[in-house]
Amino acid sequence: MDLGLEGRTVIVTGATGGIGRHLARGFAAEGANVVLTYHSAKEAAEELAKEIGGQAVRYALDEPAAATDLVREVLDRTGRVDVLVNNAVQWGGDALDEGPFEALPDEHWLSVVRPNIEGAIRLSRAVAPAMRERRFGRLVHISSGIATSGMAGGEYYGAAKAALHGFSRSVAFNLGRDGDIISNVVMLGLTRTDTNKHIVELVDDAYLALSPLGRLLDAAEVVGPIVYLGSAANTGVNGQVVAVTGGS
Repeated sequence: MDLGLEGRTVIVTGATGGIGRHLARGFAAEGANVVLTYHSAKEAAEELAKEIGGQAVRYALDEPAAATDLVREVLDRTGRVDVLVNNAVQWGGDALDEGPFEALPDEHWLSVVRPNIEGAIRLSRAVAPAMRERRFGRLVHISSGIATSGMAGGEYYGAAKAALHGFSRSVAFNLGRDGDIISNVVMLGLTRTDTNKHIVELVDDAYLALSPLGRLLDAAEVVGPIVYLGSAANTGVNGQVVAVTGGS
């Protein structure tokens, strides 16, 4: 199937992470011009960009001016933004505490909620004018099953991701009035990556039993649905939260 990504500019944020690097490779394999972003791992980003023939640009969720700076640089380099994959995440380790959620200091939980939702909103706002002008665009926001299934210690991360679901749904109506512009959320379950082995090793049989497959998905397995949703071939899935969890 021709996904219609040849020559299109795709921004993948958080592209040096366990899932992000697979996404960058997946879009590049379809002929897209991939702009992959990094926060601090500049060397890894530049190495990946060289591998796939893409471009690496620094971007930070928690810096208010970063979104407009990123989009301005991408437009200067390529003249277009066709696809945005909001994949970057700020975990906020201090907030992932299974103790009383109300005991967490404000600076800890705000450091999770604000960057994760505000960063995605700012970047979506920044790319929207270019998409409206060309009357084409795809937004794919990466979310987590914590938003709907819940997890002790995931209160604030889940809140940010759930907010993203509502944002994307309304954005789909707003952008859809101005062309073939689509917004979706992909909700992932716990996914096996190169960077979360320490977490995966703690997963017990009871968790795995929730999946019809009886196993976790690998990072490479979630790429296909995300690339499809971000492609020109997807003209019908819009304003949805698509679970890519292996069925759990």
